[in-house]
Amino acid sequence: MLLTVKKIERAPAKSRTYDLNDGNALYVRIKPTGGKSFIYRFRRPDTGKQRVLTYGMFPDISLKEARLMHAEAKALIAKGIDPSENKKQNRIQSSGENLFKSIAEQWLERNKPDWSQKTYRTNSGRLTNHVFPYIGSMPIAEISAQNILTLLHRIESKGTIETARRVSSLCSQVFRYAVFLDKIEYDPVQRVKKALPPLSKTKKHRAYLNSPKEIGGLVRALEGYTGHYIVKQALRVGLYTFTRSIEVRGMEWDEVDFENKEWRIPAERMKMKEPHIVPLSRQVMDILTEVKALNHPSNYVFPSIFSTAKILSENTFNVALRRSGYTKEQLCFHGFRATCATRLYEQGWAGDVIERQLAHVERNGVKASYNHATHLENRRKMMQWLADDFDNLRDGGKVIPLYKTA
Repeated sequence: MLLTVKKIERAPAKSRTYDLNDGNALYVRIKPTGGKSFIYRFRRPDTGKQRVLTYGMFPDISLKEARLMHAEAKALIAKGIDPSENKKQNRIQSSGENLFKSIAEQWLERNKPDWSQKTYRTNSGRLTNHVFPYIGSMPIAEISAQNILTLLHRIESKGTIETARRVSSLCSQVFRYAVFLDKIEYDPVQRVKKALPPLSKTKKHRAYLNSPKEIGGLVRALEGYTGHYIVKQALRVGLYTFTRSIEVRGMEWDEVDFENKEWRIPAERMKMKEPHIVPLSRQVMDILTEVKALNHPSNYVFPSIFSTAKILSENTFNVALRRSGYTKEQLCFHGFRATCATRLYEQGWAGDVIERQLAHVERNGVKASYNHATHLENRRKMMQWLADDFDNLRDGGKVIPLYKTA
């Protein structure tokens, strides 16, 4: 009796692998893990040796699709052609076309007419920044669930959980497109989803804002802050530069290069104990010029409210955010970094440039020096774009176009 979809769905996993017969040498193989795949048991036309050809996993491949593929394989056998070798040769001949990046670019172009320019730019940017550097040059048929898992963990470790989710969805759509093109048999992302808990549960991350509306509201809230003037301006500089709390609170006038519009943070105040240069946007320069005009007797740009010889206390920024109406579940000062990084990634800025601005230091000394030299100018453009973008969101405007990077 022929199989039905319900019968395949209800087939239980057992302690040993077993097959369900659909007739005409087409089977559904059930593994102890619960995996179900369509297979064809046949004998090679030339040697008579028994072979097994796998069509794909159920339900990624439907029963109807498996039967069509089976009919094509049987036709090849009738012509004296081994369908397994034929499939292998086809993949080898089109290996360049079968790279993940090639398939993904085809998928992007296929969908471009149906997307807005923003959607196309966002999807293309996510693949370019998060996926292509790691699996883009791999044959799509050789990419495993473990490759995808490693890729998503890499994104997740940076605190951009929503981006990890979206990248996962994009990769899945590319793989399903490849299944449609008969270049692979199943979507490995689906296996990762079953093997892992939701990304949001794998690690507790600092609260941050993600949507353009929320970011615009934050910029308005900081500008309208009614607490101490120094705290208000420190918060604003922290958002525009997405630096850490100790870096902002300990900022000294000697570290600010007004001529070159740079903030040079010494190694002792950096988490990675490496000096860091922060390009300053026009907005930050205006804030610093305004604060400097106060002529307060302190080496610190944002001295303590109680003593100009000391820096602001560690809890000052989060207390100010609570006073502005943000709960600890909604936002913390350290979340400014995730807010800025996510916004930049979502808008297509290069990952290397963003990571350098976050002061995630490259361990390779030669590469680090190269990155420092090549990324500073791009970081300068990026920081000005971000400040302009945040001001635009504050005013309820549309997304501004990217600067061209070198």
